[in-house]
Amino acid sequence: MKTVEDFLDGQILLIDKPLNWSSFQAVNKLKYALINKLGLPKKFKIGHAGTLDPLATGLLLVCTGKFTKRITELQGQAKEYTGTFYIGATTPSYDLETEIDQTFSITHIDETLIHETVKQFLGEIDQKPPIYSAIKKDGVRLYEHARAGETVEIAFRKTTIHEFEITRIALPEIDFRVVCSKGTYIRSLAYDFGKAMNSGSHLTALRRTKIGDYNVINAVDVTAFEENLGK
Repeated sequence: MKTVEDFLDGQILLIDKPLNWSSFQAVNKLKYALINKLGLPKKFKIGHAGTLDPLATGLLLVCTGKFTKRITELQGQAKEYTGTFYIGATTPSYDLETEIDQTFSITHIDETLIHETVKQFLGEIDQKPPIYSAIKKDGVRLYEHARAGETVEIAFRKTTIHEFEITRIALPEIDFRVVCSKGTYIRSLAYDFGKAMNSGSHLTALRRTKIGDYNVINAVDVTAFEENLGK
């Protein structure tokens, strides 16, 4: 059983973030569980190493105590994701946060085109973050500009796709597995992938499965972690 001293000295908690929870909510739930059930001081340090969108599930690394100093190091490690692209339609947020705004033909899309298109995205690529993201432009988060109906110029950023595998084709759905560098937006990959096939695409499911050598199979649910505290 972990003690107060263990968490203050530093722990890396592998959490399986639930759907529709923000990363902040998950960390807050853990924080107050540790305070209320284990007696940690209210101002103890805790933070996560890489945000997951509310519509994504999977591995969230949460650092406590002295290990919060390792957050930057952990954020820089390669990440693996699995999920689903919906081909033939786009949304402003590139995922299910917003409604479909455009539809496209998919009659020309076959397995050969899909696998050939994958090759375009391997290695270092230029990627534009979604307008519905937390990146700041002129001191304001992009999603705030988007919700206000404002048009802003978003600069391309360099990112690296180490592995990109198609695991299921059942059009209009395509399942995938991606290993990528820090700062990669899988939502943007979904959008760009559809565009590269002269169609459209958006992300309908996303799960983070690995961060460096940490694997979601070793992660615990937030509620299970809370219930097991003190046992």
